[in-house]
Amino acid sequence: MNQQVQQTLQTLGWNEAFANHFAPYAEQGYSVGRITLEHKRIYRLLGEHGELLGEVTGKLRYEATGREDYPAVGDWVVISPRAEEKKATIHAVLPRKSKFSRKAAGDNVEEQIVAANVDTVFLVNALNNDFNIRRMERYLILAWESGASPVIVLSKADLCDDLDARMREVESIAIGVPVHVVSAEQGEGLEELAPYLSEGKTIALMGSSGVGKSTLINKLSGTDMQKVSEVREGDDRGRHTTTHRELFLLPSGGLMIDTPGMRELQLWEADEGFRGAFDDIETLGQSCRFGDCQHMREPGCAVREAIEDGSLEKARFDSYLKLQRELAHLARKEDARLQAAEKDKWKKINVQMRQRKPKR
Repeated sequence: MNQQVQQTLQTLGWNEAFANHFAPYAEQGYSVGRITLEHKRIYRLLGEHGELLGEVTGKLRYEATGREDYPAVGDWVVISPRAEEKKATIHAVLPRKSKFSRKAAGDNVEEQIVAANVDTVFLVNALNNDFNIRRMERYLILAWESGASPVIVLSKADLCDDLDARMREVESIAIGVPVHVVSAEQGEGLEELAPYLSEGKTIALMGSSGVGKSTLINKLSGTDMQKVSEVREGDDRGRHTTTHRELFLLPSGGLMIDTPGMRELQLWEADEGFRGAFDDIETLGQSCRFGDCQHMREPGCAVREAIEDGSLEKARFDSYLKLQRELAHLARKEDARLQAAEKDKWKKINVQMRQRKPKR
């Protein structure tokens, strides 16, 4: 890979770790690109050949065991480019350094990767009537689990009557997480976000519908990249505008992934993320008299003592228990799914072996 190509890719977030993973493919003459948009298994990607439309190979599709094996926005993929046609064939997805995942909507237990290879996750929450501290906890769990660094962005500050009270609520659950207050509409507080947007760094915007993600992108990019809808009368909420995940290049050299507002944010495999989001309760639990304390009626429970003396809100502890149960339920369902997938895989292998067996 020559220096010019290397520099082009570095502006898209390429680094030495990706280069090492790609090295065996480079020896075979393949190129690499980064996914900027996905639409019904058709992918738009950027790389040394500019913007191309890509489709995965039949082999990749056959070997995929679920959605997580397909490219997602932010992924680096191994390609055979057809530059004259502005198209490419996608052969493989390079290992991800981070991924923000949730359980796909519906009853099926399946991972949906919202954004891949992200450095920082902006968790955008509006300071108007849509403010919801419990929803924020869910986003924090998935952000900690993703491998990226979470940052809380409190938007629509111009619509908040008591900013100090809101900040105290957020700081009580966002232990060690940077919190920035902005009003994209008024252009206030945006300078605080600049350090996260340096060249080659990828930021993903997460938040529910109408919290102001599209307005924020437009202000940071200096152009109307994303359509913005008016706030609804009656409940102070913006209308849902973004309909797909997309990666943008910003004038600062940073890259930003906008995502549709999530009406449903179900957790997905979040052991580390859970501990990160509830570090205060987990730390308190280490001081309980019994190592296996369930924080219910056991004597010497430090968590219950903290609730009684007011240093821990009961609502936060109730949320902790609820999300813990949700993760345990998901783990049981996922275990059953994996067992079924493994059984199906060996069934396919046995069929193939019988088909290849020479006839006498």
